[in-house]
Amino acid sequence: MRFIEGYVYILGDDINTDDIVPSHTLTMRDSNAMAEYTLEFIDPNFTEKSAKQKILIAGSNFGTGSSREEAVNVFKILGIKAIIARSFARIYFRNLINNGIPGITLNWKDASFSDGDLIKIDLSRGIIENQTKNLILEFPKLPKFLTEILNEGGIIKKLQKRLKAT
Repeated sequence: MRFIEGYVYILGDDINTDDIVPSHTLTMRDSNAMAEYTLEFIDPNFTEKSAKQKILIAGSNFGTGSSREEAVNVFKILGIKAIIARSFARIYFRNLINNGIPGITLNWKDASFSDGDLIKIDLSRGIIENQTKNLILEFPKLPKFLTEILNEGGIIKKLQKRLKAT
């Protein structure tokens, strides 16, 4: 998972887990059905847009609220490749990594991204290239142990691989 490429979708500050997965969907047994309501109160057309826009750019405090993994799982179901935010709630950030979705902390400026920009992320070098704006941004590289989890597709897959090896 060295390179990630895709179109961006811009979100604001303070997006919490109730914004991501509305509470009325939590009783659904079908995760795919639940994913259809992702961010419905922020943007009722988000799931349609996510068919093309696979990288989320968020403001500060992304993922606050409860620690329920549904708020990460719906993004995985929708094929979101990475989330870039000015800051993450600690537990949410770790749930992203554990589920195989890179969380990248970047104090980006409003002019750095626009909705629909094509970007390429190089996780190993800590570089985001906004190909639409011909702009290069650097971010703090993830520690090796987190990169290993991402490379395996998440913590469960990493542990399964380790168990098979023994």
